[in-house]
Amino acid sequence: MIPKHLFVTGTDTEVGKTRISTGLMSVIQQQGLKVAGMKPIASGCEWQQDQWQNEDALAMIQQSNVDLPYSTVNPYAFEPAIAPHIAAEQAGVEVSVSVIQQQLEQIKEQSDAVIVEGAGGWLVPLNQTQTMADLAQALDLPVVLVVAVKLGCINHALLSVQAIENKGLKLAGWVANHLEQQSESADIIETLKQHIHAPCLGVVPALQPAQSAADFLCREQP
Repeated sequence: MIPKHLFVTGTDTEVGKTRISTGLMSVIQQQGLKVAGMKPIASGCEWQQDQWQNEDALAMIQQSNVDLPYSTVNPYAFEPAIAPHIAAEQAGVEVSVSVIQQQLEQIKEQSDAVIVEGAGGWLVPLNQTQTMADLAQALDLPVVLVVAVKLGCINHALLSVQAIENKGLKLAGWVANHLEQQSESADIIETLKQHIHAPCLGVVPALQPAQSAADFLCREQP
């Protein structure tokens, strides 16, 4: 059973965190629950409806069955598609973990479950002193690690698992996500299963635009 509240991180940027996050939201919604998504920090935003908006945050809002203002789902939105802490510095803004905690509590009050999606990988800086790992620790949520199945991902995945555990957080599971077809992917996934004690929550193939990751989640056993 997937925990109701989760923090989704990845082995890197552009590994498919959003499609796994929305897939997890769909799976939990199938239990008849009210599920919201949260993208606390996003860079690479466009000016829409009098505010900066991010396509990942919008995808989570679209999947959600809880009506929330955009600014609650994505309190820190920045225009340039660069590392969030650099984008924040250029905008003259300091990302505050306590603000994100407050927003999450507001979302929890209206929801049965919340999927929080990080930005980039586990140790991406938020500001001068804190990283995405510190945010996950402050929010105290079980973590799901999205692994993009490709050459080099074994090292990236195992280092990320070690870092998550070193923060004292529970790794609820991991997802093998195919951005494209890989001939050696079965061997890679088997190696990861042998070395990661947390359950594999799914092996997601390269999806067509109309497909959902939900169809491939929670079908793999530890």
